[in-house]
Amino acid sequence: MLLAIDVGNTNITLGAFEGEKLKASWRLAPDVHRLADEYGVLMVNLLAHEGLGREQIDAAVIGSVVPELEVVFESVCRRYFGVRPLVVSAGVRTGLRILYDSPRDVGADRVADAVAAIRLYTPPLIVVDLGTATVFDAISKDGDYLGGAIAPGLAIAAEALFQRAARLYRVELARPASAIGRNTTAAVQSGVVFGYVGLVEGMVGRFKQELGGEAKVVATGGWAEAMAAETSVIDVVDANLTLTGLRFIYEMNC
Repeated sequence: MLLAIDVGNTNITLGAFEGEKLKASWRLAPDVHRLADEYGVLMVNLLAHEGLGREQIDAAVIGSVVPELEVVFESVCRRYFGVRPLVVSAGVRTGLRILYDSPRDVGADRVADAVAAIRLYTPPLIVVDLGTATVFDAISKDGDYLGGAIAPGLAIAAEALFQRAARLYRVELARPASAIGRNTTAAVQSGVVFGYVGLVEGMVGRFKQELGGEAKVVATGGWAEAMAAETSVIDVVDANLTLTGLRFIYEMNC
């Protein structure tokens, strides 16, 4: 069984694959102060809760955008599962031609998203990852990674607003009843939630123009479902896109 580990800034997503089937997945909060033993015990318990034993894990792959935690999870894989993980980094075979000015600057999560999207859907593609950041990636009809755009995520934007505006307070980032908010809570919800719908629609429109026509839009990340419910520009929501991409990358290298 393959253990896929996606280490992000807001969530650590784990997935246990048996062949092509995702048997179980979990989300953890990242903490650079947590030790490998703490993560190891937690992960073993999560597996056990799903009726899986750590001895069933015979391979692992890690994609990380948090360097401090990359080494922690390498240690977890070696000590608790007895495997040497494949770490997605420069030099790892991905089958993806990256046309970024500096290919090394493309994060492991963006690479995994692109690899999975190309395998599962038909290019040209626009991948929208709605997580800590709101990331747009463009893939040409030939399957080349062209580049993209990065904006603050919904939660980051809202937090900045609360910190900078003395009279505004934290609210639940939920869909308001209307775009015209009649109280402060509804006004903030409208500005953030509907504002990001406008961001997604506008960026997708610009990307399609530059790609030369139509492109399928694949959304992933914690806010993907919420955004897809508000706009018709998202064609597919794939919550496990990054984990699946990590699995594909592992298969290409091992």
